[in-house]
Amino acid sequence: MLLTNDDGIEADGLQAMRRALADLSDVRLVVIAPDGNRSAMARSITTNRPLWVEAVSFEDSSTGFATDGTPVDCVRLASLQLIQGFQADVVVSGINHGNNLGDDITYSGTVAAALEGLVLGLPAVAVSQELPGRARELRGPAPPFDYAAGFVARLVERLGEVPMPAGTLLNVNVPLGTPSGVEVARLGKRVYRDELRLEREEAGPPARKRYWIYGRDPGFRDEPGTDLAAVAAGHIAVTPLHFDLTYSPGFQSLESFDLESLLEPVASAQG
Repeated sequence: MLLTNDDGIEADGLQAMRRALADLSDVRLVVIAPDGNRSAMARSITTNRPLWVEAVSFEDSSTGFATDGTPVDCVRLASLQLIQGFQADVVVSGINHGNNLGDDITYSGTVAAALEGLVLGLPAVAVSQELPGRARELRGPAPPFDYAAGFVARLVERLGEVPMPAGTLLNVNVPLGTPSGVEVARLGKRVYRDELRLEREEAGPPARKRYWIYGRDPGFRDEPGTDLAAVAAGHIAVTPLHFDLTYSPGFQSLESFDLESLLEPVASAQG
């Protein structure tokens, strides 16, 4: 089993998940994670330079591996036999410090690492923990990860019994405090509060300005059955995701349009 994340190998969430998975019987657990925070890197990969990898000792004397690459790089390192004789059968990504709900998943390095598991034909689970208020920005004390770690460890233990189609990952989001239930939920809709805010201006030369463009604490559409509504209600949200982004209903509409007619003027111009 491979454990990775996007908050870095020393993150409290990853360490809580590592301890819970290590307690499972008949599990060989390998940890390969970024050497620092790589949040919101989505499916970025490192192609223009080699990757550094460093062995890291944990408090229980076990060892993991930190890299200066991305979360997706971590999964690739495992698949390419960074650890001789190890072949992952499951990818677990997290526990992320902050939820990955609704539209968040398209930015998330946590979910991206789990998606890479699907690319490699492996079952995968991404897990994230709600943070209080502006804790993501302030990097204050991490919330307890006990429920998230314990739930996902039990889920992974019985993953073979979960009736899921091949090529599907489970995106798990855990609320603060004691969860009042578990809900299978679809992705909801975030309401981002981004704004262009000037932070600094320099006369130069060259003249330049420095901006913040992303806001904090986004809202959401409170729609029943969504992951956002589930977590807001104090439930653990479990959402099945797959990698096929093809929108099948769009085929009929697109095929009714004469796309080849667009090629004719191009051909004439080339002639």
